[in-house]
Amino acid sequence: MKSLPIYIAILVFISCSENHQNKTSVTYNPDTDSAYEYLDRGISDSAFFAFNKAKDVYIEANDSLNVANCLINMAITQKDQGDYFGAQETALQAVDYLSKNNPKHHIYLSTNYNNLGAATGKLNDFEQALVFYKLALQFSQDSLNGLIYQNNMAICYQNLKNYDKAVQIYADIYDKVKDNRKQYARVLSNLARTKWLADPTYPAAEELLTSLAIRKEENDLWGLNASYVHLADYYADVRPDSALWYAKKMYETAQKIQSPDDQVHALSKLIELSPEGKAKEYFHTYQLLTDSLQQARAAAKNQFALIRYEVEKNKADNLRLQKENAEKINRLTRQRFFTGSLVFLLLLSSVGGRFWYKKRKQRLELEAQHQIKASQLKTSRKVHDVVANGIYRVMSEIENKENIDREGILDKLEGVYHKSRDISCEAEESLPAEQAYARQITELLTSFANEQHKVLIVGNESQLWDDVDENIKTEISHVLQELMVNMRKHSNTDQVVIRFEKIDAHLKIYYKDNGVGMKNVNSQGNGLKNTVSRMKNIKGQITFASELGKGLKIEIAIPIS
Repeated sequence: MKSLPIYIAILVFISCSENHQNKTSVTYNPDTDSAYEYLDRGISDSAFFAFNKAKDVYIEANDSLNVANCLINMAITQKDQGDYFGAQETALQAVDYLSKNNPKHHIYLSTNYNNLGAATGKLNDFEQALVFYKLALQFSQDSLNGLIYQNNMAICYQNLKNYDKAVQIYADIYDKVKDNRKQYARVLSNLARTKWLADPTYPAAEELLTSLAIRKEENDLWGLNASYVHLADYYADVRPDSALWYAKKMYETAQKIQSPDDQVHALSKLIELSPEGKAKEYFHTYQLLTDSLQQARAAAKNQFALIRYEVEKNKADNLRLQKENAEKINRLTRQRFFTGSLVFLLLLSSVGGRFWYKKRKQRLELEAQHQIKASQLKTSRKVHDVVANGIYRVMSEIENKENIDREGILDKLEGVYHKSRDISCEAEESLPAEQAYARQITELLTSFANEQHKVLIVGNESQLWDDVDENIKTEISHVLQELMVNMRKHSNTDQVVIRFEKIDAHLKIYYKDNGVGMKNVNSQGNGLKNTVSRMKNIKGQITFASELGKGLKIEIAIPIS
């Protein structure tokens, strides 16, 4: 709720820092430009990745100022996405690249310490947050931002219940912000709230309402959100109906500014102030939003850690490859010398021997190329079937289920991770022994169902799979997963029916949807072509039947005896 003005100030600092660096740094780094473009577009993970790559280039160039700038941006991104511990770690790394004795570094130090204060405050360590805000104020070169840092310090004192200290700070900056209506409204509202917290009999209503009116005139949505919080708290005990009205306004404003934290805060107020029936409705929304917010923050934390891990792993792999390439060049040099000498001797001895050698060499090179292409195709298919479709399935489950089993999702992601590692060793996938295959098929198909896509399953009984070979089961799982991914991506259907049966020593699978169909069933994409290839591997047949606008029918027949 109060973090947006802080974040805007930080972005102003970083923007200034970027311009300053462009004038003084001799290191051109395209990853930095990409990172700022991603920030402008709101793609935080890509921006974090690009800043991390740019940082490594600046480290090699011994450009400490640009290293610090990259780390500061990364820390801001982590804090904004809810990874507060990660933000602290990254921001503290940035301090090591800055000099407190260099005035050119002060704007970076000020920005970084302010972000450290914000992240630490989010972790409720207000004493340490105060230390960071004081450092931000010490290195501040801008009066407006200095006032913002003082306001942040006052909020920390307020949370520590040191109201006298908070009032003293607000009183000190009160006259300095009168020319800036937004800042004046904020200080006025915070000062009145602090006085009321110190003395519940203090008549804060007039000042709170004055601040609210200014914020309405300025169309300051973040400020309005703060005013509604203050008024809802102020009227909670004396005028519950007014408090409920302001809590509703807070919830509406939090939705407009798209702030999940403020929505959760507003819902908690509505639950507290609303009648029992309405409170239950708010509580349901509160639970859903809280769970979603916690999951998003956990995902962001894991995502940033994974990005750093992958970057470090790539650096290690590059060093290893450079060493291997050097060894290969030496070997190739020796091999070429030996081959040249052998060819020379063969030329002297026999024209026929020379011809035979050239033919043999050409044949070996052609066979090696064919083997490489076959291996690449096999690996590509495995990546598509195991990793890409596995992740898409997990994404579908997250999207379609209201109550998400976090442990189950993490187990599935871990399974995809291990399978992706096994691909390099050509490890064969095996189905978990503890789970019946029929149940696995049901979970696979229903994971793609939601309110817009109904999935009906017929005939998937346990005894159907009793005498089916494990290799065939594996191929069927991949084929069904590919069909369901294709359905979600391209069919625009709202109902899918999959039927299983055994007829004359053959396993039959029928797929039918009522989607847009296929314009030309003979020109499938890579995914559906893979299903045809898989059926050939197990001597099965797959038949596509479709008319544009009339859905898609697929029949699969596999011999099982």
